[in-house]
Amino acid sequence: MAGESDLTTLLTSMHPVVRHGDYVYALWPHGKPLEGNIEAAVREAEGLTVVLRREEAERLGLSYDFEAAWITLQIHSALEAVGLTAAVSSALTAAGISCNVLAGFHHDHLLVPSAERGHAMGVLQRLAQGLVLRTEKPADREGVLDLTASAFSISPVTGLPVEGIPAEVKLLRELFDCDEYLPEFSIVAEIGGEIVGHIISTRARLGNLELLGLGPISVQPHLQRRGIGSALLRETARRAEDAGEPGIALLGSTDFYPGFGYLPASQLGVTAPDPAWGDHFQLLPLKAWPDGVSGTFRYAAPFEALQGRPTSGL
Repeated sequence: MAGESDLTTLLTSMHPVVRHGDYVYALWPHGKPLEGNIEAAVREAEGLTVVLRREEAERLGLSYDFEAAWITLQIHSALEAVGLTAAVSSALTAAGISCNVLAGFHHDHLLVPSAERGHAMGVLQRLAQGLVLRTEKPADREGVLDLTASAFSISPVTGLPVEGIPAEVKLLRELFDCDEYLPEFSIVAEIGGEIVGHIISTRARLGNLELLGLGPISVQPHLQRRGIGSALLRETARRAEDAGEPGIALLGSTDFYPGFGYLPASQLGVTAPDPAWGDHFQLLPLKAWPDGVSGTFRYAAPFEALQGRPTSGL
């Protein structure tokens, strides 16, 4: 049976599956006959590289490198297919995940760092839906601002059309230029190379404790309620956890955000900048959240000009 070669079909049907266990790369001793359960091998002028389960490498007494999770793309891809490897490696690279690719007759196989297996699977599943998340770049700025204008053309507070340029556009422009801007927490969502979503979190404070203030978050109106905002929220939380941030605060819907672990900030002893926000001011405590902390939350300076109403956009 001939393999699939159409890139769109390959991406939407690739169905990534993680093999059980951890795999390693090792150099096979020169002149020694192959034995044991070798999963893959590559002969080079310098010697024979083998890929095998970590436990098998240890049983055979081999020194090894690069402990990896093995992900198989279940689609039967043609060996001459163009674009699949590039699309997959680009998406993983944008997510900061290294990847080694092995092509078999029937399937492509990806070896990614073991600690990144869950993150890599999330990236691949979004890629199958056509969605790529990556860190915002300066060249994205005008496109992100245009996106924000579209997303906030209807006020999330009143539900009515906004006259002129939404205040969130001015806020975002100022956040890009302020001291509290954190590049790694400005994330765009792309479909087919077009920016369709954006989320930003900037440095905020609770007394002497530094944490994140989230917002605005924008998704193209015609693509809202399709999981793009949810993917951006989860990616923000993942990056914040990896960076050792203690928590993320936002002002938004009490129906939507609790599904992502957000709690009324008051339950954690945190007071909103404006008490009128009530339970709409929410906080996601992460692993580094300290016990006994309390006080009034302070957003990045540009929020002060938004009439005391920073908004998430969802």
